[in-house]
Amino acid sequence: MRYDADHKERTRLRVLKEAAAAIRRDGPDRVAVAGIMARAGLTHGGFYAHFGSKDDLLVAAISQMFAETSAQLENYLASQSPERGLADYIKFYLSKTHRDQRDEGCPLPAMAADLPRLKDDARDAFERGAARITTLIADCLRAMGREDAGPLAVSVLSELVGAMVLARSIAAPEPSEAILAASRRSLLTRLQLH
Repeated sequence: MRYDADHKERTRLRVLKEAAAAIRRDGPDRVAVAGIMARAGLTHGGFYAHFGSKDDLLVAAISQMFAETSAQLENYLASQSPERGLADYIKFYLSKTHRDQRDEGCPLPAMAADLPRLKDDARDAFERGAARITTLIADCLRAMGREDAGPLAVSVLSELVGAMVLARSIAAPEPSEAILAASRRSLLTRLQLH
């Protein structure tokens, strides 16, 4: 049976979403093609109609994760003033909901520790994705009149990611939530977004 190009693209996207969730949840080194294809409702043999290798899948899935994260950030920033959009994004990012959505959330805290073990193409995809998020934050800060927008965006993203990594690493709810709350307050105060 022949399928149209849209079907193939929808199928590829389904595989990418499953791969992205598996990478976030289990790490890139534990991703199994057979498991991803099964969760996507496809056979292992169908994998090669979409990707040349597992490494190709990892690169595409990393790009997909960052595309989703960038689109989410863009939605926050486009729907209101730069100040309100950035404040709402910070509040979402440093929330219990985001902390608990390991297989759907931002790829930066999920993958940062694995990055040194990835091949160059995957690292490049990760770096492009991180740069895109940093640029979106910097553009927002520029729109707010911040002359130090570039370096400040790097600092903001670093604090967001670092706080999320720490919050996810602590099993007890109270100290984990305290990390998120302290970082939220700190960033909102430092950026004058109260």
